[in-house]
Amino acid sequence: MPLPLFALFFAAFGIGTNEFVIAGLLPDVSTDLGVSIPDAGYLITLYALGIAVGGPLTSIAIGRLNRKLALLLLVGAFIAGQALCALAPNFATLAVIRVVLAFAHGAFFGVAAIVATSLVPPERHGSAVAILLAGITVANILGVPAGTAIGNAFGWRSTFWAVGLLVLLGWAGIWLFVPKTERAPDAPPPNLMREIRVLGRQAVYLSFALIVVAMIGQFSLFSYIAPLLITVTGVPEQAVPWLLLLFGLGSTAGVLLGGRLADWKLMPTLIGMLILSAFIYAVIGIVIHQPVAMGVAIFIWGGASFAFGAPAQTRILRWTTDAPNLASPLIPTAFNIGIALGATIGSVALDRGLGYAALPWIGVVVSLLSMLIALASWSLERRSPTPVLP
Repeated sequence: MPLPLFALFFAAFGIGTNEFVIAGLLPDVSTDLGVSIPDAGYLITLYALGIAVGGPLTSIAIGRLNRKLALLLLVGAFIAGQALCALAPNFATLAVIRVVLAFAHGAFFGVAAIVATSLVPPERHGSAVAILLAGITVANILGVPAGTAIGNAFGWRSTFWAVGLLVLLGWAGIWLFVPKTERAPDAPPPNLMREIRVLGRQAVYLSFALIVVAMIGQFSLFSYIAPLLITVTGVPEQAVPWLLLLFGLGSTAGVLLGGRLADWKLMPTLIGMLILSAFIYAVIGIVIHQPVAMGVAIFIWGGASFAFGAPAQTRILRWTTDAPNLASPLIPTAFNIGIALGATIGSVALDRGLGYAALPWIGVVVSLLSMLIALASWSLERRSPTPVLP
């Protein structure tokens, strides 16, 4: 892995750990700050909303900066934010700081995706995006369990200090290894209306649509995977983390494989992974009462559900090369909208008495719908293969 890409991967690893580790710290945070666990859970909801709304706005605000400088500023804000979180005197202060950090989070991944693809030739764009995404999956495998363990041993505030140190190492890597990226001499200066107009290209807005729909399937199930495994599959509670580790390992393998395949055949890879997702959701629905089979299915599910991300993002970046400053940070916005909708739809299904066993079938339906969106978009793309501003 080239050192600049490794620096971006490491920064993504630290920032991804910051996002997800709070879930393991909620009991300690709620006790220390005097709020209920459901109220403490708003730290997760507000963070997702901050990424979805604040990321694109922040990217527009810094759009005229050199991209290396923008990365250093965003990651530097993260380092300062971790210290402020560790020192937060009450829940409201912690929540506000987390929202501001989410603004930087969304903007970071938008800028980092542009920089990552600029570091490699066009035929390796998928792999570059996959390396960046791998930072998030590795955060779930290593960063979240380690951060939770630190918080359990030394208090939740110590986790924020540890994550701050981790992100500081990522900042140093960006400063040392990421080249200063200037725009091409013939590239137009950033223009808000141009940034908005590129979103009207069907390959762009339909790619955003299929990301949202696909994530609904993943998180209508994943949000409730622990109680499903315990109450339906009959897995002992202490075995659930090991099955989630299988999901994390599958996710990491899937995102890297998806990047490689996207470099080879982008749209066939995207469509193929959505078909595989629909298939594996059906398998989960069938073997839901069999623990061993569920373990295998969860590993494949993790791989398929993350493998589609690299080709989907690479496609958006390819079709917005002339004005990427708004489209790129909207990618994590699309993912987070899908996450929120998926968790909500799963909750509604459970409230209406459908039961945990119905959740995989939601994944089947929405994965097939995503596949149909991708097929329709690909058909339109082949009729007009050259990006043209509407």
